Amino acid sequence: MVVDVLGEPYRSRVIELGHDEEGPVVATLVSRRAQAPTGRAVLYVHGFVDYFFQTHLADFYTDRGWDFYALDLRKYGRSLLPHQTPNFCRTLTEYYPELDAAARIIRDEDGHDTLLVNGHSTGGLIISLWAHDRRDKALVDGLFLNSPFFDFNARWLMRRPVAAAVARVGRTRPRRIVPLALSAVYGETIHTEQRGEWTYDLAWKPLVGFPVRAGWLGAIREAQRRLRAGLAIPAPVLLACSARSFRGSTWHEAAALADAVLDVEHMVRWAPGLGPHVTVVRIDGGMHDLTLSGPAVRARVFDELERWMGAYVERPLEIDEVGRAADTA
Repeated sequence: MVVDVLGEPYRSRVIELGHDEEGPVVATLVSRRAQAPTGRAVLYVHGFVDYFFQTHLADFYTDRGWDFYALDLRKYGRSLLPHQTPNFCRTLTEYYPELDAAARIIRDEDGHDTLLVNGHSTGGLIISLWAHDRRDKALVDGLFLNSPFFDFNARWLMRRPVAAAVARVGRTRPRRIVPLALSAVYGETIHTEQRGEWTYDLAWKPLVGFPVRAGWLGAIREAQRRLRAGLAIPAPVLLACSARSFRGSTWHEAAALADAVLDVEHMVRWAPGLGPHVTVVRIDGGMHDLTLSGPAVRARVFDELERWMGAYVERPLEIDEVGRAADTA
């Protein structure tokens, strides 16, 4: 474990994940301890074209006695190696080994008995499926989904038949670039060199993203199909998103008060199928990463999160025989 690129008190640890067709693969676990141990920890998982840089999020958790961990997934951020295709995967289950390793480190090596997993955007989709597939192992005590990527932000024709056709191409030519460039509006809204208040590494999180490839699109599509069919996550889930989406392709001040990446109605529509205990909160004025919204808005996000954590994660939740959630307190 070494001092992280963020400097003290952040530490990072490389998780070796063997090789794939491009060569060696790693993930990176960043950590920061709270002032006094409580046995509670949170694991943060970033989105697409993203990595962990949100130190104010770590402040929120550590100030409340939660040890903070963040996972830069393989081929993202700290874990992106020179020989790799940035952010590429063929299936979202490729990320399970680093999630499993992070949970083992947090619980077994570092001795935490409570684990909250916090996922943003694509990270929210990944951890939802992982929590469902690992539900018999009792690894997760709560899930906080920050604007999760439950469907493509496009018209039905693009989301279904066109995406299906591209996914078929991805089976034989997975690294083929498809003409689905990300808009720069969101990046322009948050980065300090544009119109925002946040500084981050544009090599790891470029304003217009990395090329979208057919294999990745197929992986997302299949994962979203699984999620929309219904999951059975036994832990309590908080899904938070903006009250509205921004549809423009060029910057407008309204982009700073809405989700400029995804359709928030998709998140709300599919939330009930995650499990037996799901809370949905819509944040007026929230951006795609709610924690990067303006000061007053993100204060409300943290207030809602703190209230939910106190009610459902910091004390145990039991699921009765008919699948109803019951607060043991």
